[in-house]
Amino acid sequence: MTFQRATLNDLDEWLQLALALWPDSDSDEMRWLLTTIQQSAKEDGFLVRNDQGLAIGFMNLSLRNDYVPGATQTPVAFLEGIYVEPAYQHQGIGQLLIQQAEQWAKEKGCTELASDVQLSNSTGEAFHIKAGFEEVERVIQFIKTLQ
Repeated sequence: MTFQRATLNDLDEWLQLALALWPDSDSDEMRWLLTTIQQSAKEDGFLVRNDQGLAIGFMNLSLRNDYVPGATQTPVAFLEGIYVEPAYQHQGIGQLLIQQAEQWAKEKGCTELASDVQLSNSTGEAFHIKAGFEEVERVIQFIKTLQ
């Protein structure tokens, strides 16, 4: 198992993993987003590869200066997305990615790592709790179209 920063050479594999996590996303928009992350000084993507060199997981990280529930400082490191292929789940890979995220956050001068999950994502919620995150807020967001 190896962990690496994602580069533009990894874009196709990174894209496939991102689309597995966010299947309703537009492929072209996601490709643009991942390219933007790779070129940003405030964002990073990481891939995990199996012993055969195949990308089997990823995470995207950012530094957020806007409001992050529960954060006591800015910027705060934010786990924007994390995914491990189903065949490789429950083997500690996600926890190793979180350790990498913590290291990245410390290198950026952060003392906190934040994240979020959809209310309906019980698997993601359980993962975050196991990884040592504390729940700080639940939100239901609304919008009304004006006529």
